[in-house]
Amino acid sequence: MKKKIDVSVSTDPIKSIQEIIDYARFMQDKADMLHCDIMDGKFVEKQNFDQDLVKNINDSSLIMLDVHLMVDEPKDLIKDYIEAGANIITVHYEAFKDNRDIINSLNLIKSKGCLCGLSFKPKTQVCEIKNFLFNVDVVLVMSVEPGASGQKLQTDVYKKIAQLNEFRLENKLNFKIEVDGGVNEQNCKLLSEFGADILVSGSFVYNSNDKLGAIKKLKCQK
Repeated sequence: MKKKIDVSVSTDPIKSIQEIIDYARFMQDKADMLHCDIMDGKFVEKQNFDQDLVKNINDSSLIMLDVHLMVDEPKDLIKDYIEAGANIITVHYEAFKDNRDIINSLNLIKSKGCLCGLSFKPKTQVCEIKNFLFNVDVVLVMSVEPGASGQKLQTDVYKKIAQLNEFRLENKLNFKIEVDGGVNEQNCKLLSEFGADILVSGSFVYNSNDKLGAIKKLKCQK
């Protein structure tokens, strides 16, 4: 049976709220979800949108909202994004000073009916986040440094995906492995083979003249 790959199209290359809303409406019957990058100018240098963007998208479209919080101490913001209509909320391992806050944040997200995700930067190793993998629905592997679109995928991501997949199988866990950064038609098949379930695509889909065709390529569909 052929493996199912979900595609989460990213808002990162888009500069205005209205264009993002239009993109969400266009994508709601084409992509599996919309990847909403939220940056505070502290955790990463770039600063963009907040929970109002997520609420506006949720009020204007039917697409599943995959919210990626690239912010410092996200525990203080989680409730805002739940109320805004997020379906998945992913926080960064590196954004917390206390590991207990990571567990509490993941549990809070789940208690409100959202899927909870944990992300980690390229310099962070899988062994550093293993203790949290029993609590997550999604692990978001950053294959580029967060904060800028159009970067090239770092190839050590394949090893990390394989390690996560092995850990998942050994412990009979059901979390999804999501990959963000530099995903395109040249590497999507290999990412899937190593164990990825969700591929985030910003520039590859957004810049394509045939966006539905680009999504099908990422799903390895003809």
